[in-house]
Amino acid sequence: MKSLVIVESPTKTKTIKKYLPKGYVVDSSMGHIRDLPSSAKEIPAKYKKESWSNLGINVEDGFTPLYVVPASKKKIVTKLKALLKDSDELILATDEDREGEAISWHLVELLNPKVPVKRMAFREITQEAINNALENFRDIDMNLVHAQETRRILDRLAGYTISPLLWKKISPGLSAGRVQSVAVQFLVERERERMRFKSGTYFDLKASVSKEKDKHKFNADLSHLDGKRLASGKDFDENTGKLKKPDSVVLLDEKKSNDLRDLLNSAEWAVSNIDVKVQKRNPSAPFITSTLQQEANRKFGFSARDTMSVAQKLYENGLITYMRTDSTNLSGQAINAARSEVEKQYGEEYLFKRVRNFGKSKGAQEAHEAIRPAGSSFVHPENAKLSGREFKLYDLIWKRTIATQMAEAELEFTNVTITAEKDDTKADFRTSGKKILFPGFFRAYVEGSDDPEAAIENQEIFLPEMKVGESIDLHALEAISHETKPPARFTEATLVKELEKRGVGRPSTYASIISTIQDRGYAKSDGKTLIPSYTAFAVTELLEVHFPHLVDSDFTSELEDKLDEIAKGKYDPVKYLEEYYSGEKGLKAQVDQQEDKIDPQKAKVLNLPLEGLNGMQVHVGRFGPYVKSEINGEEISTSLPADLDPGELSADKIQELLKAEKEGPKSLGNHPETGEPVYVLSGRFGPYVQLGEVTEENKKPKRVSLLKGMTPSDIDLDTALRLLELPRTLGEHPETGKEVKAGVGRYGPFVLHDGTFKSLKKDDNVLEIGLERAVELLKEKSKGRGSAAIADLGTHPETDQPVKVMDGRYGPYIKYGKKNISLPKGTEPEKFTMGDAVRLIEEKGKK
Repeated sequence: MKSLVIVESPTKTKTIKKYLPKGYVVDSSMGHIRDLPSSAKEIPAKYKKESWSNLGINVEDGFTPLYVVPASKKKIVTKLKALLKDSDELILATDEDREGEAISWHLVELLNPKVPVKRMAFREITQEAINNALENFRDIDMNLVHAQETRRILDRLAGYTISPLLWKKISPGLSAGRVQSVAVQFLVERERERMRFKSGTYFDLKASVSKEKDKHKFNADLSHLDGKRLASGKDFDENTGKLKKPDSVVLLDEKKSNDLRDLLNSAEWAVSNIDVKVQKRNPSAPFITSTLQQEANRKFGFSARDTMSVAQKLYENGLITYMRTDSTNLSGQAINAARSEVEKQYGEEYLFKRVRNFGKSKGAQEAHEAIRPAGSSFVHPENAKLSGREFKLYDLIWKRTIATQMAEAELEFTNVTITAEKDDTKADFRTSGKKILFPGFFRAYVEGSDDPEAAIENQEIFLPEMKVGESIDLHALEAISHETKPPARFTEATLVKELEKRGVGRPSTYASIISTIQDRGYAKSDGKTLIPSYTAFAVTELLEVHFPHLVDSDFTSELEDKLDEIAKGKYDPVKYLEEYYSGEKGLKAQVDQQEDKIDPQKAKVLNLPLEGLNGMQVHVGRFGPYVKSEINGEEISTSLPADLDPGELSADKIQELLKAEKEGPKSLGNHPETGEPVYVLSGRFGPYVQLGEVTEENKKPKRVSLLKGMTPSDIDLDTALRLLELPRTLGEHPETGKEVKAGVGRYGPFVLHDGTFKSLKKDDNVLEIGLERAVELLKEKSKGRGSAAIADLGTHPETDQPVKVMDGRYGPYIKYGKKNISLPKGTEPEKFTMGDAVRLIEEKGKK
């Protein structure tokens, strides 16, 4: 008997093959094999004239979706049909979630098999799990299929109904989304809070003290003055910078803190209170999708997309259980494996006295298990044959899972109050100590730390033994100034946490949401935090005024809850879609009603919470953001520099930009040879120097961007002239007699000789480098003018075009036919698979 097993990816194909008996043929669908039309050309001719064809959903007939097979999938479908002809049964082994269930259903619909169809479900790719799945086939769960299909239709209706409105009213190419727009609103609202924020200043005292005649010094901070609590950051109003309840706290300014310091320098210091508490700490629950994304971002700086990509590889290679899950539950098999590892690695005393399990998370989808190492015995990270990001993530998952079955950590906290008295003044200083009595699960896992042993050491804060009434020696007393800080911007980790807390989206969708808002220009990452763009403000303002429910997290959360009900078979999908889209209160009617009320000119003016604008306006335009104002009856406008984010904008900065535009550029002086003026200017892509003015005869005067780290205020005439010399000739190469030049290109400063480029090192300065150093750099081992092949992945499963992983001058990339596509940042090229390449090619094609 011959069985055809279909999975979603080539990597999964390779792994599952190892565990199947003879007679099983395994192949991949490469993800979804059909979908709603992505463009007008994909709509079949017979539907093109239908009023709903652009949506790809027949809203007039029960929201029936129009599914098409994309051109890129046609060869795969043909191949699967051919394999099915020679098979006695079809086994669908796609992932056990809504997307996986939908892929299986689409395969059956499209392949139309005449042989028995079986659904094979497993949460991990191990011999035991595959054997169990082969003995327990089930039918396709149509409730899960309906939930996935409803979400897909819902997102299409939201995007395709609102986005065209944004194109007309703000700018072409903008997009809105049911979950995406709420996530953007979170970023924008946080930035508004930061813009409204006014800092408050307060002082306190820090004392360096010791027991009488003891060498060990420790610090204590002033907490109360004459029985009244000292003001700290939490006591200030973020919008006024003033105290919320001024009568309830003591506020020290610079003078008062210095006077108090001088007074207390000659005070009597003694211990007035000691409070000792012992606390027990329990380990965190095992990872679910969202907590894995958060912790990988905190510990390693991984983006949500990177985390899911690496986790997918670990799952497909049989090392972890399925990585899209909302459940913190661990199976009996997992608990036994974890407890066995605890005993083996740390000894019986570190094993929790009973089995510790964790309940299902609120809103958890289906009967999933937490993310954990696969199998009935866990592979130790050191034996998993992993490196780089894969090792880091597997190690993290292994440690977190092991920790769930470890003993509690026991900690002792000591809080000591030291009182300084002088004349009628009584000042209380507080200091705290922490001792780890028993590390318990800390031995394996400490949140936010890579090295548990080091973290244990760092957590302990030593205090000497003290008694109430004991005299204390003062060694130094310092008045310290503090300023309250604005609310922190969202990081990927904190945004995921906020989305989860508000019930917006589901953990399996967070990575794509965060990627989408960055890919579409609504936010950018500065390496850690997410910064909303001017366009994000414009779109959010329009939605808040005209479609408030679309950026209401409660409304979006209710939609998610109803999708969960559909997945359980408890809610009718068509009724759900009608409520959302049709009727007087539906999305379609709302857009039709609001469209004429939205003035495009007003929609492009941002309502930023900035003081002192006095008629100055910030706009979003076709070529980027700009500011506009009327000065002495004359309308002046100027572009905002690309590196000036909304949160850094102020009335003074806008005024400065408009003034510079009105006055025109100021010359640094004239070029000694041409006599032309030399300017420092700012444009959309940052500051630059320019030789001469723009005229009819000289429409494109020479311009050179400032080097990294330079600011316009650093530039004098001499520096500007040296920049304008670039690329400059350093002399002739001693071996070839050909010119050697130094310049700045898209990828930074370089030296050039006979067509060969060599990037400058960190300590080299392109304005100062000489011929000798340039020749030395050019002699260094180079990758050559061509690119070296790292791996030949074979031919693309759909197009038969060759796919290779290459190492080029600007980093690794894949060569696909005639196309070159850079690998995502942080990717290990040696571990890049055909499945990864196909996904990357697909993403590039969509963009």
